[in-house]
Amino acid sequence: MSIDLIKINEIFETIQGEGTRTGTPSIFLRLQGCDVGCNFCDTKYTWFLNSSKIKNINTILNKVEDNDYYARIQNLDLQQLIINKFKSKNIVFTGGEPCLYNLYDLTKSFEDINYQTQIETSGTEIIKCHNNTWVTVSPKINMKGGKLLEEQAINRANEIKFPIGKQKDIAKLKQFIKDYNIYNKVIFLQPLSQSKKATELCIQECYINNWRLSIQTHKYIGLR
Repeated sequence: MSIDLIKINEIFETIQGEGTRTGTPSIFLRLQGCDVGCNFCDTKYTWFLNSSKIKNINTILNKVEDNDYYARIQNLDLQQLIINKFKSKNIVFTGGEPCLYNLYDLTKSFEDINYQTQIETSGTEIIKCHNNTWVTVSPKINMKGGKLLEEQAINRANEIKFPIGKQKDIAKLKQFIKDYNIYNKVIFLQPLSQSKKATELCIQECYINNWRLSIQTHKYIGLR
């Protein structure tokens, strides 16, 4: 495995609350850096790489609130830290935009020792990871960052998780499915901000289109 530095905003253990792996004990690695610019993003503190915000890894491990501090850590050291500190066997790379990084070595190193790995990505970057890595693409279309979707990322996706707030988002999803011919993909609808209205819309559309519902279960049970 390489000794590349990866930028970590936070590391925490929780229950995966979204998509196919809902209910799975997981270690989330939130990586720093994102240029997609989603207006509804709830982790905007991960967007920017400011050297004045770099801290040591212990500061990051002991975070008690969201902020833009991050640590730089070598792949080998990160893996050893995970093995020593946590019990869960599902590693989730999220962000920010995790696919700004080449995650092949890290995902392979975990898969080689019988961990599962997962990436949650916007689909705007080429995905570099192990073949066994579960890839969740939440397509970000026409965001203020001006990023375009990468066809390779859409093709690599094991599941599509689409944020839904209003009926126009359903129309956007249908156009996306048509544009990328992904009728064989597992599609999850995820209501924005756990809104009751958005949830009702998602349920209705799941019935109509035989899609699946992702309701951020972790939030309902009081976890991160």
